[in-house]
Amino acid sequence: MDAPTIPATVDDPVNAQILRVSEDRIQGFHRQPLRRIAEESGVDVDTVVERIAAMLRAGTIRRVRQTLMTTSLAPGALVAWTVPSERLKDAFEHMFAEDPFSGHVVLRTTDRETPGSQYKLWTTLKVPRPYDMDAHCRLLMDRTGATGYRLLPAKKLFALGVGHVRRRDVEPGDKTPEPGRVLDTTIIDLTEREWRVLMAMKREFEPEELQPDLWVPRAAEAGETVEDFCAIAEDLNAKRVIGRFSTFLEHVKAHRDGTRVTRYNALFHWRVPEGEEMRAGREVGRFHCMTHAYWREGGPEFADVNIMGVSHGTDKDRVLAHKAAIDEHLESIGIPVTYTNVFWGGRSEIKPSEISPIRYREWCLEQGVDPATMVA
Repeated sequence: MDAPTIPATVDDPVNAQILRVSEDRIQGFHRQPLRRIAEESGVDVDTVVERIAAMLRAGTIRRVRQTLMTTSLAPGALVAWTVPSERLKDAFEHMFAEDPFSGHVVLRTTDRETPGSQYKLWTTLKVPRPYDMDAHCRLLMDRTGATGYRLLPAKKLFALGVGHVRRRDVEPGDKTPEPGRVLDTTIIDLTEREWRVLMAMKREFEPEELQPDLWVPRAAEAGETVEDFCAIAEDLNAKRVIGRFSTFLEHVKAHRDGTRVTRYNALFHWRVPEGEEMRAGREVGRFHCMTHAYWREGGPEFADVNIMGVSHGTDKDRVLAHKAAIDEHLESIGIPVTYTNVFWGGRSEIKPSEISPIRYREWCLEQGVDPATMVA
């Protein structure tokens, strides 16, 4: 008799119960994060391990990893690129496959010609100190044929999470009772030992590595006892450089069974009066539909927008209904929106950005570039 197949779809009730917790509810560092998922989801730990491994093997889950607060570890920005249409595909492939410091790589369009609609390629970028983001972008321009770029660093963050399964039931206008939290982007310097621990901690887990005591092999990889590894990790957690332990769903591409977690990826832009950025960002960040919300200065290329955020959904009209609810809320509390726009995501590839200065030096040498020429 064949062994029973372990369900690996997001619609399986037990998997959905796990994912509602495991996507973005396990904040910070935990010595046994899978056991924590079990406790909060009400599913026993052996089943949690079995189901997450099955979903990872099936491609339902894209990756399992401990995330870091990279905004505290390396200067970064959202980058909008202008690329000739005949070079756009190759530029996309290069950013995704050849540049470990570019994370999200997305093609975006607008419903009509608007300020900034000439920027079709968007990436997230992290460049560790002492290296320079502009120097990195100039190198990428040379390698890809891009003709221009606009760095859009975040001044403040107001929402940062995923939770696609949990957000499927969110209604337009659903929000927290209080404004969103504020996350700073101050860079924290680390020792080489702390970097070794972080690099081992953040590497993605293979299905075979999933077990309640996740960190024992990673401690050995970093050259530490598990007790010292966890003590360093807890100290880094206190410094707020640890993000969350997360199972990242494949939310752009169709799963093996043909289902999609999301279909539309919308980058919202708002322009609010100068001096209202913090209040507006916190109000946008309280809406459950928002996976990300930032204060970013768009400049004249983007009609001087200053609040940006990302929302996902399976229905375009419903995504727009979420945005309309936010627009209405901002107006109702006395924050006028003087301009707004939506950039829709098309083709998309997502990977964690490298943030280690050690890895940056290695990458420069691999590229035939003198690392000293990339220093600010």
